[in-house]
Amino acid sequence: MAHLGVEVAEVRAGLVTLKMKFRPELTQQHGFFHAGGSATIADSAGGYAAYTLFPENSSVLTVEFKLNLINPAQGDWLEATGRVVKPGRTLTICQLDVWGVSGGSRRHVATGLQTLICMKDRPDTGS
Repeated sequence: MAHLGVEVAEVRAGLVTLKMKFRPELTQQHGFFHAGGSATIADSAGGYAAYTLFPENSSVLTVEFKLNLINPAQGDWLEATGRVVKPGRTLTICQLDVWGVSGGSRRHVATGLQTLICMKDRPDTGS
């Protein structure tokens, strides 16, 4: 996340928002943010949102996710929000939304769903 310049914008129980500022090296051939960057921050926002509801000494892994790219990802930055839709003991479902932000304007650029697994008694190993 540090390599992409991702910042945490908001953390609440069951909701996390991340921001990724525009840099030319994060774009594809038409100058839009690359879908890989959009998917990365969406996946991470959802993972962190689920993690806020997990027990101590656990960690999170994505089981699957689907992301629909609905508009070109452009703007001064991308903002991804992960929101827990259905918490569970083992599996948690999150809604993912990515917005392109320029000045005061926001455009919805991607939306999706994600399933995450709670790895109980398996804290992150760090890297």
